[in-house]
Amino acid sequence: MDSRFLGIADLAEAPSVAVVVDVMRAFTVAAWAFAQGAEKIVLAESLDEALALRARHPDWVTLKDGPPAPGFDIVNSPGLLRSIDLGGRTVVQKTTAGTVGALAVKEAALVLCASFVVAEATARLLRMHASDSVTFVVTGDDGRADEDLACAQYIARRATEAGTDAAEFVRRAAESRAAAELAEGVRQGVHPDDIALCLEVDRFPFAMVATLEGSLMVLRPRVMPTSAVEDTV
Repeated sequence: MDSRFLGIADLAEAPSVAVVVDVMRAFTVAAWAFAQGAEKIVLAESLDEALALRARHPDWVTLKDGPPAPGFDIVNSPGLLRSIDLGGRTVVQKTTAGTVGALAVKEAALVLCASFVVAEATARLLRMHASDSVTFVVTGDDGRADEDLACAQYIARRATEAGTDAAEFVRRAAESRAAAELAEGVRQGVHPDDIALCLEVDRFPFAMVATLEGSLMVLRPRVMPTSAVEDTV
């Protein structure tokens, strides 16, 4: 499998297979939303679109980066989200980097959104898909975020070498600028457990697949088989 690691701005054309990585915190939060019962996540282009979707669908839950704001129900924090019951709900998510990266590759044949908490399930889906080439979109810090690059490299390695140890990749993420900003309170809407939750490897047994449904980019969980017999995509 040929792996490319690109920032959002470096995407010249839609790849065939894209894995969009945002460890701290968009796609750790998305995974927790599914674990808390969310049916689907709509990835919004802007805060205004998120609010407009909420206006049309009053039962949908809106989520954004930063501090609480009028019209938004929750913030982009796994530590805060884990106590919220989202059973059967639709979540509208808008973040600074993760959702932007996913929307940038919305024309790809397969779009996966990933972080450490769904790393093995994502790697397993890539193995099932058996693509010759995979583009990993490193969303944070204009493509330089080491927590996202480390996770992307780990998933890429895991897709071809199932026994790859996560320790060094997790260490890099723990020492990243994003982790420091969360620890120092530079970012708002943060729970003290956010860093630890973002560094958990394979907490959840599902990959997250984003597809266009009408005009919306919609993220859904896909539970991956754990047996040696794996279906094709």
